[in-house]
Amino acid sequence: MRYRRTRIKGGTYSFTGVTYKRIKLLEGENISVLYEAFEYAMRNHPFEMDAYGILPDHLHCIWTLPDGDEDYSTRWRLAKRYFSRKCVIESAMTPSASRVKKKEKAVWQRRFWEHLIRDEDDFAKHVEYIHYNPVKHGLVMAPRDWEYSSFGGYVEEGIYDREWGAAQDIRFDQGVGSE
Repeated sequence: MRYRRTRIKGGTYSFTGVTYKRIKLLEGENISVLYEAFEYAMRNHPFEMDAYGILPDHLHCIWTLPDGDEDYSTRWRLAKRYFSRKCVIESAMTPSASRVKKKEKAVWQRRFWEHLIRDEDDFAKHVEYIHYNPVKHGLVMAPRDWEYSSFGGYVEEGIYDREWGAAQDIRFDQGVGSE
């Protein structure tokens, strides 16, 4: 079966990227390296980072590509490669024979999940999913308590109240978010 991705020039997409075998690499000093990786990708192939949430073994983000551009795969490749070269790996994870042959480190799952944002309602649902994800995974009691997301910026802009997602169990429609 051939995997096909949706590609719309200037589109807005929700993405999920997962570490290799879900090792907890996206924490500590590697958070700064990940931010640098996305800045590097943005400098070389601009895009808007509309929302993000970084958890220890995966991340979610929403990007809007420039008009006339549909190439999010190059951006992901640049960010993942930058991060893979500069991150600190504390436990020795033995890469598969296939990864060794391709000279790949055991840092990321090869693929990423993408979803084309269809409209404002779809955008809002995916932003909420991203910001609530640390609560869903039991890392914090409220989105305001997780520093590795765009939630604080949304509060500063008046889009969210600081207490959004606190002391409530939010459920999402099937198809919103992916892990």
